[in-house]
Amino acid sequence: MQSVSLRLKVFTDVNAGVSRSSCWPGRLNCDSEAAGARRIGWDCRDNFRNCRIVACVSERSGGGGGESESQSPSPSTSSFLSRSQTYALLKQQMEVAAKSEDYKEAARLRDSLKSFEEEEPVLRLRGLLREAIANERFEDAAKYRDELNEIAPHCLLKCASDATTLGIRVQVRSVYIEGRSQPSKGQYFYAYRIRITNNSNRPVQLLRRHWIITDANGKTENVWGIGVIGEQPVILPNTGFEYSSACPLSTSSGRMEGDFEMKHIDKVGSRTFNVAIAPFSLSTFGDGTDAF
Repeated sequence: MQSVSLRLKVFTDVNAGVSRSSCWPGRLNCDSEAAGARRIGWDCRDNFRNCRIVACVSERSGGGGGESESQSPSPSTSSFLSRSQTYALLKQQMEVAAKSEDYKEAARLRDSLKSFEEEEPVLRLRGLLREAIANERFEDAAKYRDELNEIAPHCLLKCASDATTLGIRVQVRSVYIEGRSQPSKGQYFYAYRIRITNNSNRPVQLLRRHWIITDANGKTENVWGIGVIGEQPVILPNTGFEYSSACPLSTSSGRMEGDFEMKHIDKVGSRTFNVAIAPFSLSTFGDGTDAF
């Protein structure tokens, strides 16, 4: 898994009528953490609105080390990978056709995508699962969940997660970046946005990060690094810190989880503690939701 830096634009309204954005040139095999992505802070008494990721930089380098291990995928997983690669490729081809004003080809690809979505087992089972839960048919829901787990276990995991440790809340949302992916070459990019909120009554500082990144083949990489986006932010009570980054994968789905090492800074000699980042999915299919 190579380290990559991409063009990033994050637009966020912290208060009505206020937006912030930041952008970096795309480049390969560089220290994206050292280059630095701009942070966004806020007061928790304000409301977050209109946050949109256009593209992101990678956080896979910059003071971080890593090690990896892998296992062979099952036949059902391999079949799912092939289908999801086809899906990602069709979406990319439709986008290219539309941009080149080949609307006839774009329409053909659109219809192919629609047929694919109607026949794709994962998307069909997801729809059946949501319907069963909404209608309280929980026996059917359990059956659909088990079928999903058999053919695409990553798809049961949401593309968002939310966890709180000692009053520190970490929310994450991931999204597939079509424009930076090349499915035909086995290159997939996923942006993710992280929001850290200090709901405790003590100030904290984020010291280190640890990511566990697993692709659809079961290959796992542990990545450690100092701080995030080149900073070790101090987060006061009832305030927060937000940043965006990206993760390149060689498969069309995967998952991420990890933790932040933090310490309280209001007392000298305070011990560090780990704040959990709950697991979340990286998927070309998404999960049908757009917000935290």
